[in-house]
Amino acid sequence: MDGFAVRGEETFGADLYSPMVLRVVGASRPGIGFLGHLGPGEAVFVATGAPLPSGADAVVPVEASRPVDAAGLGDPRVEITEPISPGRHVGRCGEDLREGTVALAAGRRLRPQDLGLASALGLSRIPVVRRPTVTLLVTGDELLPAGSISDGFRIADMNSPMIAALVARDGGILTTDGPLPDDRDSLRNRLVEAASTSDFVLISGGSSTGPEDHAPGLVAELGSLDHHGVALRPASPFGVGRVGDVPVFLLPGNPVSCLCAYDLFAGRAIRAAGGLRTEWPYRSVEGILAAKLVSSLGRVDYTRVRYDGREVEPLATSGASILSSTTRADGFVLVPADSEGLAAGSLVKVWLYDRD
Repeated sequence: MDGFAVRGEETFGADLYSPMVLRVVGASRPGIGFLGHLGPGEAVFVATGAPLPSGADAVVPVEASRPVDAAGLGDPRVEITEPISPGRHVGRCGEDLREGTVALAAGRRLRPQDLGLASALGLSRIPVVRRPTVTLLVTGDELLPAGSISDGFRIADMNSPMIAALVARDGGILTTDGPLPDDRDSLRNRLVEAASTSDFVLISGGSSTGPEDHAPGLVAELGSLDHHGVALRPASPFGVGRVGDVPVFLLPGNPVSCLCAYDLFAGRAIRAAGGLRTEWPYRSVEGILAAKLVSSLGRVDYTRVRYDGREVEPLATSGASILSSTTRADGFVLVPADSEGLAAGSLVKVWLYDRD
């Protein structure tokens, strides 16, 4: 408070009609304290943020005071018109953080106010987890740059804009290379370069076992292909390995498969490397299944659904290339591998695409 530093007990009984008159012996301003000691019957003008003078224990706000006309007397005085208890309007050492308190725990994602607190603690720099760097190699002779108009048998790259948004969501810094031709030597060179400059490499397309699917063999040749093929629909051609110490995720070219494989596998690893929570960044809700979901034992099904707040309706189109099935859907349901499907009327968990 802007006001007058006083001995609180001396103001007891003060009011507008019987003010307490105190002699003003100095001022305390931010960064420039009052060097004397406050004695009985004295007050010191104090500004917000200034140190409390020795001998004072409270501050009377300016609004509860009025100057005494002492022109020419050289003895400034002030009238206190409200009582103030000891300790009022005084900030004390340790009231924000006591010694031994953890101010910012490890693993916390820093917020703007956290940086202010770090500064208050005298920390000009603090250790953080670096955002992981990710290189996406987009492959496919049939692909045109993202956003292009389809031309003959060639179509626009759908996966790189989608992956770019997902990597940004997960805290990574993405570099996209492609579309690249389905050429083994060219892809080999790009993969070696990407693994030398990035924390993660994602390859979109060419992850299956066809004659133009070079990615699995190259990862095995340059490092290790630890897993290839998963019991998951869509995204069964997914694979993961390493080139040197750099994880390489093989994402199928079909866009729904690519989305599914990224979310179930690559996204979790990128979030973990950046110090973020590894859980899915989707909200989950429960609803009643409006129609049967068919699956096969031993396979997880990623099923797009609509959700109206109560009922869960599976979308009829489930092809791995039908990306609009995910834009029309509110979210997805995972049918577990130990199930042949889920009956209508079942209570299911829906993961919602929209985070809010």
